[in-house]
Amino acid sequence: MISFDFAAVLAEWPLLLKGLAWTVGLTSIATPLGLVIAVLGAWSRASGPAWLRRVLGVYVELLRNTPFIVQLFFIFFGLPAAGVKLSPEAASLIAMTLNLGAYGTEILRSGIQATPRGQWEAAQSLALSPVQVFMRVVLPPAFQRVWPALTSQIIIVMLGSAVCGQISTEELSYAANLIQSRNFRAFEAFIVATLAYLVLSIAARHLLMWAGPRFIFGRRSA
Repeated sequence: MISFDFAAVLAEWPLLLKGLAWTVGLTSIATPLGLVIAVLGAWSRASGPAWLRRVLGVYVELLRNTPFIVQLFFIFFGLPAAGVKLSPEAASLIAMTLNLGAYGTEILRSGIQATPRGQWEAAQSLALSPVQVFMRVVLPPAFQRVWPALTSQIIIVMLGSAVCGQISTEELSYAANLIQSRNFRAFEAFIVATLAYLVLSIAARHLLMWAGPRFIFGRRSA
């Protein structure tokens, strides 16, 4: 007979709560920072000078075509060889931010490229500066077009934070692994972690879909 003992796992609720807090905290900080990189990157790739477009192209392709865990290990284990030593939490945050920034750049660029040329020309005819045209006329509808895709990418980055436990960041998967190493209840520990990630993902999706029209690109028209 196989017996399950979820009580042994739930008894470690302070550790689970701490891991949950780290996962939410890292995602909450990486998301706005990554979106800032995405906005700057999308604008530069759409309208920037040729040399900047090439540099950003290398950044985007490098991070979109390599595993997140390799990027994380490079930042945490590789950079100290160049004299840059980071804490596990700082390395995790940087890796998550850069990863989201790279994917977000391409997602947002697709929204910008879908903007009708006449909309650009109409804004320019009002004597708006290029920055005003981009920030006030082009960017809001571009965000609206791609917000579901950006929301999915943010959740992917949040779920990807599970590998940050490999460098001792005390996020949720790290907590689950530590609990099962103490009581040998691996099945129960990771079932609880799985359910926690599921709830986090659903909650994050609803929150982002609610917040986007209100704080990022304005309310949708009726």
